[in-house]
Amino acid sequence: MSRPLRSSCVRQVLLIASPVSGGGRVPRLLPAVTGRLRDLGVDCRVVLTDDLEHARDLTREALGGEQIPVAFGGDGLAGAVAGAAYAVTPGAALIGVLPGGSGNDFCRHSGIGGDPVAACDLLALGQAAPIDLGEANTRIFLGIASLGFDSEANAAANRAPRFLGRGIYVYGALSALLGWHQAAFTIETSDGSEQFPGWSVICANTSVYGAGMFIAPEARTDDGLLDVVTIRDTGRLHFLRAFPKVFRGTHLRDPAVQLTRAAEVRVSSSREFVVYADGEEVARTPVTVRALPAAVKVLLPASA
Repeated sequence: MSRPLRSSCVRQVLLIASPVSGGGRVPRLLPAVTGRLRDLGVDCRVVLTDDLEHARDLTREALGGEQIPVAFGGDGLAGAVAGAAYAVTPGAALIGVLPGGSGNDFCRHSGIGGDPVAACDLLALGQAAPIDLGEANTRIFLGIASLGFDSEANAAANRAPRFLGRGIYVYGALSALLGWHQAAFTIETSDGSEQFPGWSVICANTSVYGAGMFIAPEARTDDGLLDVVTIRDTGRLHFLRAFPKVFRGTHLRDPAVQLTRAAEVRVSSSREFVVYADGEEVARTPVTVRALPAAVKVLLPASA
């Protein structure tokens, strides 16, 4: 019988776990996760839910009872928990995140990693680091809000067969490419406004989305700014050839891809698009996206 490990402080957590994230990955790993937390001396209560509004309610309940809400699922669940925590006590609430989804892009960006059992150590020994969040109209998000071609790719990915795993994001992009018709976008920041024909507008709080696409490789969650990436007018063949570069973050060298930074950006489009963030629908165009500096604290590796 293993003895509990000594941690810097005994923490009580409410583990908000998704039974459907990652194709059922969370229920399979739950015994190992709770066992590791027990070994670390962390007092853990588990609630399974696949409803993001329920997850928000659970977050509020945990914070009211002096527990740390921990999202164990995909980026959508992590974003819901972060947003609810911000609404309770902006800048002061503490949360945890364990990777359990198909993408796990926040965990990839922040150094939490892809192994939820190993990441349990952060719930006992991690550093409470303040991070920025984003807001699209009135909806809070954790990672990246995007629209245009991205809207159609996200919709296709959400319809993709679950057996594809992380491949649903590439499937979504390729499926959307077949029926894509270009649009015109207008972006407005404190530096002025610009109109252009193109593919997508991406407002990034974090660096990566789509299970490893480094769309904004220099984005930070501690600078109070969004990295606004725009993909301008170019042909399908050029787009297809350039697409693999996003996995290395080298697409920013392409003249059709431009980057600016802003605390707030307003985006309108020649036709209406759904705005997606953390894999979920959060708004429709026109949309105002802004950074919320140091909005929530997350248990992260000390080097993150």
